[in-house]
Amino acid sequence: MRRVAVVGAGLIGRSWAIVFARAGWDVALHDAARDQSERALGLIEAGLGELARYGLVADPRGAAAKVRVAADLADAIDGADLVQENLPETLAHKQAIFRELDRLAPPAAVLASSTSAIVPSRFTEDLSGRARCLVAHPVNPPHLLPLVELCGAAWTSPGTLVHAKAIYESVGQVPILVRREIDGFILNRLQGALLAEAFRLVGEGFVSPQDLDRTMKDGLGLRWSFMGPFETIELNAPGGIPDYCARYLEGYCSRQAAPAGPEAFAPGNVERLLRQWDAAATPERIDARTKWRDRRLAALQAHKQAQDGG
Repeated sequence: MRRVAVVGAGLIGRSWAIVFARAGWDVALHDAARDQSERALGLIEAGLGELARYGLVADPRGAAAKVRVAADLADAIDGADLVQENLPETLAHKQAIFRELDRLAPPAAVLASSTSAIVPSRFTEDLSGRARCLVAHPVNPPHLLPLVELCGAAWTSPGTLVHAKAIYESVGQVPILVRREIDGFILNRLQGALLAEAFRLVGEGFVSPQDLDRTMKDGLGLRWSFMGPFETIELNAPGGIPDYCARYLEGYCSRQAAPAGPEAFAPGNVERLLRQWDAAATPERIDARTKWRDRRLAALQAHKQAQDGG
């Protein structure tokens, strides 16, 4: 029997609990606010039920029964093979919790942070067990978007990375290795580059934000939902990637002569975009659209799994 301690019962923590419970792991959920952990149980059960509608979990009630609220941090970590930390994105939070995790966790347990922005060397350097620590950055929500970015510090042991990769693969995730520390890791740097150009194109009046979104979801996004950019360009020229580079890179270079930089996110440009984005960001609308997104993602995952090579 495999055990995971999920520390932090917010949005990401709840989603990680679904990932591991769906795979048959025992999940101990801990949050400093115990009422948040208790509320999370119902949300986890609902999330598993939603997955069952798409054939993505066979026994949602049995999976939900794998999740319990731990009495305290020590109870959550007791016997854990993996600890998945999901606390707020501040260095102080990471340093404090990893000191406790390193002190309490079984010697063989892997200690992983879900941080999307803080490289592991900044909060593990002084730990006696720093060799077993790494970042395992998911995509929100991880129970529907399986990518996990694994990033170790210089002192993270190769064995820890191999073991962590095997764990995440075993629960249906798709781990990739960030070979050395870089701010933002990989996904957020790619997303940031696209966002910067999107903000520039809208801010300078070339396109509306709504049509920019249509360009992605009905154009690039359809291919990118099952192919990466290199696979995409390989199929866009008869001779594959070398042929594509010979045909098109000069044009890309000329268009990047004045790339979108930090000025794309300057207050004035952001205000121009917001004036055109007329949907009110009420809590009710955001909640409804989040549920709509999750249903669409579940359907897409079910479709991809049904296809050969998905």
